[in-house]
Amino acid sequence: MDISLTIKAHIKVASSENAKSLIDSMEAYRQGCNFASEYIFEHDFELGQAKLNKAVYSDLRQKFNLRSQMAQSVLKTVIARYKSVKTQLGQKPYKFHDINAPKDKGYYTVQRDLDWLWEPIFFKRPQLDEVRDRDYSFKQNGKIVSVNTLNGRIECEIAMPGFEKYLDDEWTFGTAKILRSGKHWFMHISATKSFPDYEIEQTRHVVGVDRGLRQIVTCYDEKGKTFFHNGKTIARKRQHYKELRRHLQMTNTRNSKRRIRKIGQRENRWMSDYNHCLSKTLVNHYGADTLFVLEDLTDVTFDTVYSRKKENRYEHHSWSFYDLEQKLKYKAHQNGSEVVEVDAHYTSQRCPKCGRILKENRDHELHMYICDRCGYRSNDDRIAAMNIQMLGTMYVSGVPNPSYQSKHDTTDAKKAKGKKTKKQIRAVRKRAVLP
Repeated sequence: MDISLTIKAHIKVASSENAKSLIDSMEAYRQGCNFASEYIFEHDFELGQAKLNKAVYSDLRQKFNLRSQMAQSVLKTVIARYKSVKTQLGQKPYKFHDINAPKDKGYYTVQRDLDWLWEPIFFKRPQLDEVRDRDYSFKQNGKIVSVNTLNGRIECEIAMPGFEKYLDDEWTFGTAKILRSGKHWFMHISATKSFPDYEIEQTRHVVGVDRGLRQIVTCYDEKGKTFFHNGKTIARKRQHYKELRRHLQMTNTRNSKRRIRKIGQRENRWMSDYNHCLSKTLVNHYGADTLFVLEDLTDVTFDTVYSRKKENRYEHHSWSFYDLEQKLKYKAHQNGSEVVEVDAHYTSQRCPKCGRILKENRDHELHMYICDRCGYRSNDDRIAAMNIQMLGTMYVSGVPNPSYQSKHDTTDAKKAKGKKTKKQIRAVRKRAVLP
């Protein structure tokens, strides 16, 4: 399998003249992107590379003094951005309700496309895309990178520990993006490497991983050993940003709104880095030939109206389970391991010793699971990890889609699950009463 990642290398620009060359090139590239974006918007969203090249290539060279390869990169950047927006619009159709229809009927959805855009996509942040062996190349065993600008080539030092491991023949470099953040310069380089496919026969360790908020991950392996990673650090950090955001929202000024956007970006970067470190810790802890078994949380939502306290709704709604899963997958592939997903039903309600499935056996306040049949008791997150690990063992044994089934989970019971309780109905009626 091929694994692609982005190497975020810190580069040092030697002189102010080289810095000015990069700034001028990035600004001209940004203006060229906006020019091509406006043309696409006004010509029925034409995204064909050949047709756009024939229409705007000469203007990009003459108006913005872009080099030949830079002009081609501008078109690729703009086309990729429009395709991304098209995909995002398609994933979120427009929903509306007919005012003449009853309350429980008359809901319609309309699929959205690029025609829903009111104005062209605007490129605000200066950037510069460079093509490998045409716009940038490495020298001195990867310590120096030569970058093409409007004023000729300049050389920058790569200040990234461990960058030399990507310079072997196994990694293939693609397009690089040069960005600036304050006084610092960065080069985001796409790299691809082929890794052997994981064979189920090579599995030496089966690890069940339960994800949560109190314990970020709880792991249980085939040797009966449990690994907990507490989430107090994340809870304190997110609570800090939450309170700071609330205070700025109460201020409600132009500067406070700008500060809120920066805080959101800072929190996302911190959370992404935390997930990187956590996934790396798991992969290094269990080693190669490990099968990490996770619950399939597709279409699983946390009910923020009835079952969650108001002070905990933000944490349940904003936790990035998917981000941690994606980082664990590609790190596991690099280390000769694999990640699989199994059915999430009853993993927190089943006794791993006798197989008893009963929701009431789990005490959320004490974070304990006490089986009413065999008396087995343990931490509720550990119980879930044990059940997930058993499903992983079944998967290794040849069961394609392992899952737990409750004998009471009949068709009538499934229908009853969809019905609201009396407390929920009263809450809905209370909200529906007009003041």
